[in-house]
Amino acid sequence: MLLRAIAIFLFLLPIASAAANRGHSTPAERKQALEYIHHFQADPLNPDLKPEIQWVVKWTIEVPDIRLDLCTSFFKLPKAESKDGQTLFNAMVFAQTAYLLENPDHQDDKLAQVEAGVEGVLRVYEVLLKSNPKDREPSLDKLIKRREDGTLTKFVEQHATSSCDI
Repeated sequence: MLLRAIAIFLFLLPIASAAANRGHSTPAERKQALEYIHHFQADPLNPDLKPEIQWVVKWTIEVPDIRLDLCTSFFKLPKAESKDGQTLFNAMVFAQTAYLLENPDHQDDKLAQVEAGVEGVLRVYEVLLKSNPKDREPSLDKLIKRREDGTLTKFVEQHATSSCDI
C-alpha cells in the first residue's frame, strides 16, 4: 500500500504543479468527464478507452474543485501491477469523481464519496468477473456479500471512519 501511494505521488507530482495555474472545471469538462467515466464503467477492459481514462485522471488531478478522499485501508484492492489492480483503482477514482460531479452540493461529504468509490469498485469488479470468473478477489467478494445483505453502507461507515481521515 505504501509503495502504491509513493508511486502515485511521484506520478502526480508534475501534474499537480501544472494544476497550480489551472482554474475551476467548466460545465463542458464536467460533462465530458462524466461521459468518459460512464464509458469506462460500462466497458472497463476496452483498450480503446485508454485516452479517455488518461484524460479523466489528468483532469481530476488538475481541477481544484474536485477533491477526492481515497480510502482503501479497510478493504484490499489487487496490487497495481496485477492484472486488474489499476482497473479497479481507476474504478474507485472514477466513481468518486462521478459522485462529486453529480452531487456538487456534497463536496464535503467524505463518507458518501468513499461509499461511492467502494460501490464503483464492486460494479467494475463484477464486469471483470464476467470476462474471467477465475479472477476472484476474496476481499471484494466479501464486500459484495455485505452489499447483498444490506450491510455494506454500515460497514463502510464504521471502517472508513475509524481507518481513514473522514
